[in-house]
Formats: sequence, C-alpha cells, structure tokens
Amino acid sequence: MTVDLDRAYWLGLLISVVLPVLVGLVTTRVTHAGTKAVLLLALSVLNGFLVELAAPGPGWHAGTAAVLALVSFATGVLSHFGLWKPTGLAGKAQDSLVTARTPRGV
Repeated sequence: MTVDLDRAYWLGLLISVVLPVLVGLVTTRVTHAGTKAVLLLALSVLNGFLVELAAPGPGWHAGTAAVLALVSFATGVLSHFGLWKPTGLAGKAQDSLVTARTPRGV
C-alpha cells in the first residue's frame, strides 16, 4: 500500500499541528476553555475547506472538506495536549501577544 497525498494535504496537516499555538497567541490564560475550543474548531474548518480548495483534482467536494476539517480539529486537539502543553509552548504563546486587562479600580 502506498500513500500518495498532494502537497496541499501535507500542508494542511502541518497547519493543523500549529493551530493550537495560533489559538494561544490570540487568547489569554483566563479565556474560557470552551471559547478556545470553538476558535480551534473554526480555524480547523477553515483549514479543511481551504485544503480541499487547494487540492488538485476535479472540482471541490464539501464532504471531503468536512472530513478534512474533522481531521484538522482532532490533530489540533491531540497536538495541543500531546505536544504543545507538556513542553510549555502553549503557555508561552498565551503570554506573548494578548494580555488580560485588569478592571479599573482594582
């Protein structure tokens, strides 16, 4: 059995691994975990649909794009808990760009 994936699919898979870091860059440590999950899901859907759009072949298939989005989301969640969180990169990403604002009078 040989696996023959186009560059678009490999790039989409690589992006899926990096998506949790991107979510960490645009959220803070106090952002609700559900909000982060929805943001990761939205970026995964975008990734899946763009990969299907960029893949060579006849036409664009919504079913394939949906499967790619699910694979992207699963890869993002697994890479977050298995790769980025244990190494501390997830926390560093959250501390780098966006900071939580303190309410006035505190």
